Amino acid sequence: MRLHRNLVFAVIDALLEIFNEDGYADKVVARTLKRDKRWGSKDRKFVAETIYEIVRWKRLYAEIAEVKEPFSRDNVWRLFAVWAILRGVKLPDWKYFENTPVRRIKGRFDELSKIRKFKESIPDWMDEIGVKELGEAKWTKEIAAQNKQAEVILRVNTLKTTKEKLRAILMDSDIETEFLKDYNDALVLKERANVFMTQAFKDGLFEVQDASSQLVAYYLDVEPGMRVVDTCAGAGGKTLHLASLMQNKGQIIAMDIYESKLKQLKIRAKRDGVHNVEFRVIDSTKAIKKLHEKADRVLIDAPCSGLGVLKRNPDSKWKLQPEFVENIKQTQQEILQSYSKIVKPGGKMVYATCSVLPSENQEQIKQFLNSDSGKNFIFVKDHSVLAHESGFDGFYMAQLERKNN
Repeated sequence: MRLHRNLVFAVIDALLEIFNEDGYADKVVARTLKRDKRWGSKDRKFVAETIYEIVRWKRLYAEIAEVKEPFSRDNVWRLFAVWAILRGVKLPDWKYFENTPVRRIKGRFDELSKIRKFKESIPDWMDEIGVKELGEAKWTKEIAAQNKQAEVILRVNTLKTTKEKLRAILMDSDIETEFLKDYNDALVLKERANVFMTQAFKDGLFEVQDASSQLVAYYLDVEPGMRVVDTCAGAGGKTLHLASLMQNKGQIIAMDIYESKLKQLKIRAKRDGVHNVEFRVIDSTKAIKKLHEKADRVLIDAPCSGLGVLKRNPDSKWKLQPEFVENIKQTQQEILQSYSKIVKPGGKMVYATCSVLPSENQEQIKQFLNSDSGKNFIFVKDHSVLAHESGFDGFYMAQLERKNN
């Protein structure tokens, strides 16, 4: 691989923004890819993947390069040099790479690869909490899986097409996909591609949604004609999946505390041909009280640490703080206590997170069932998805049923 100066400079600028200015990697990458209209697909791929790689392995590379945050521009060039050496990329004769200690870099990598927190490039506290909650063996496998690049998974919009038809349409755009066994609506890309530029996406034939996330809507056991409330809808990936499973029949109330996210969902719903969704901002407790005992199904896709989706959000390893993980558990329980009241007698509720920590998952359900509100519910089933077992995101989902009065 030959390094091109303008591409490498773009990578360096992006990394400085992510590391020193707290920029979100996905947004920084999106902006960076618009930097030069002359870039081809290979150029864009190099820029995006290199940024994400260096973000993912920041701690390991910084340790090898012997640099500390906040990083100077020279520090980031040293991180880039470590990335290149370890990837077998030949360094050009540029001043930034003068005196790069190639043998020392490889030697330090071999040494540090024996220590999990360096090998997997994670903060000390994250390694400690992973071992504490999952055990040494399981955590070692899980964090290794979370450091692999996420595959691009599509969810076919069954309101408009089928998996077979979508696969053929994408093939015409030179995008090859494969079916995924046990995932009814999923197609996985054989090679990464910018699917958002395809006519199929603009026509609302699919959404990009991880395979594990696609399991959640099914877990709710919805049927056409039901009244369903998605209480933490966000930008609505699961809301739209529910709409397709309900064949656009019945009512889905998509709720969130952020109006901006619901606006995104409106745009996506229109593109997907979804018209059984009502959008409501949670601006007070009244929004929830109005719905008490009114829903056949309630989805609580709860805010969480996101420790199941590190492979697609590698910068969250550095943004996440242990205090947040502790505080979010209290929020999760408060949401369960409050939003569970929306379920009508005989109805069902699903609590889901994209975390692999039992303290955010099974223990939250146990605590809820032992509370006054939880006494009205029966535990039906739950399902934990670990990245090292599934190959996809880490997820948890639990189905509870409200007792008939």
